[in-house]
Amino acid sequence: MAKAGTRSRCINAKAHVVKPHSPACERNRDPILAVLRRHFADRRHVLEIGSGTGQHAVHFAAAMPWLEWQCSDVAEHLPGIRMWLDEAGLANTLAPVELDVARGPWPGSRVAIAAALTPPLSRGRGREQAPFDAVFSANTLHIMGRPEVQALFAGLPDVLADDATVAIYGPFKYGGAYTSDSNRDFDGWLKARDPASGIRDFEDVDAFARCVELQLVDDVAMPANNRCLVWRRGIAAPLDNPVLVP
Repeated sequence: MAKAGTRSRCINAKAHVVKPHSPACERNRDPILAVLRRHFADRRHVLEIGSGTGQHAVHFAAAMPWLEWQCSDVAEHLPGIRMWLDEAGLANTLAPVELDVARGPWPGSRVAIAAALTPPLSRGRGREQAPFDAVFSANTLHIMGRPEVQALFAGLPDVLADDATVAIYGPFKYGGAYTSDSNRDFDGWLKARDPASGIRDFEDVDAFARCVELQLVDDVAMPANNRCLVWRRGIAAPLDNPVLVP
């Protein structure tokens, strides 16, 4: 069962910011890293969507120094992410940027780049190629509502390279069925907290991915009844379009 992260109260006296901490990140980081090492081995620029505490970013960027890691999250989480990044002092992590997938603009997108260009006469040129050849997100889809999940995938084409890899970790249902009783209980807890949230159907999420020309290349069983789904852009769709069922 995926669990919502909890936060310890470690205070940065200078900035008066509570340093966030998620025990779940500590538990799942190494199994996720094993998947990312395979699929991000030839990647260079990663956008993490919903970086949360920043713990994953620090762990993965340290373990995969060939990657440039860009954290993103809603504004309220950025101070805590900055604390983790600043304390780690890694050369391959960039300052976190604000991203609400339902509102945008996305970091590195043509809209964001055009808005940042000066002088104003330069606006609108954008870049000919999107900068990120990898995207990672963990334990986010079940926190979002379905429209936000759809918006996440709909926003990807404007920031992805032509051969980009997308890896998403979390719990999923298959054929409308839970993979464990604990996931059923977790889904009930999520919906009691926010009726719009909940464990997503794999088929629904994969359909969103296919709409933006992402093809599923891996579906990895993870501890605690989670999965790590990996899609690749720029590859031909299989003729029978199989669904991988755990």
